[in-house]
Amino acid sequence: MAPRDPAFDAALQHPQPVELVSRPCSHYDDRPNPADISLLVIHNISLPPATFSTPYIDDFFGGRLDCTAHPYFARLQGVRVSAHCVIYRDGRIWQYVPFSKRAWHAGLSLFDGRDKCNDFSIGIELEGTDDLPYTDAQYQALASLSRQLLQQFPAINPQRIVGHCDIASGRKTDPGPAFNWPHYFQLLGMAPANSTHSDPSAGESL
Repeated sequence: MAPRDPAFDAALQHPQPVELVSRPCSHYDDRPNPADISLLVIHNISLPPATFSTPYIDDFFGGRLDCTAHPYFARLQGVRVSAHCVIYRDGRIWQYVPFSKRAWHAGLSLFDGRDKCNDFSIGIELEGTDDLPYTDAQYQALASLSRQLLQQFPAINPQRIVGHCDIASGRKTDPGPAFNWPHYFQLLGMAPANSTHSDPSAGESL
């Protein structure tokens, strides 16, 4: 277990309220076991790639994306994916899927010998790319949301907070080398759970 700051336990007992803005999305279904929520997966997304503050992530997860609006979007025709939440560059947290439901974020995935990570995980997207720095507002929002989730779902512990790259190695690379894991865990009040995180050199992420 990663070392914990005593203040972290107090924060879990009395987490600061996190403002979640509910957004329309139908890209989810029921979990096989709603009580089995034990993994937190951090992703990144930008539409078009490396372009921020557009409406397209919201449109994509909401099933409203005009795939003629940009050449990149042609590959997204008919694709139905989602995450539980997206944290935008300004720190806004928009929720697309209730945490009790199964969002479609992980795809082909494996963690600790178990596949189909969507069944037992929560997926959080950061608006960003693998190689551009995330904003301080995003780190603060992610840490606050993570504390809430750790309190709500005790089976999630620091060893079970991973990047998409960690559960789909060779296929996905997000949140990428730009994501500062030590800083994130410091904001949580913990040392990093693992000495290293996967940093694959091949793959793609939305």
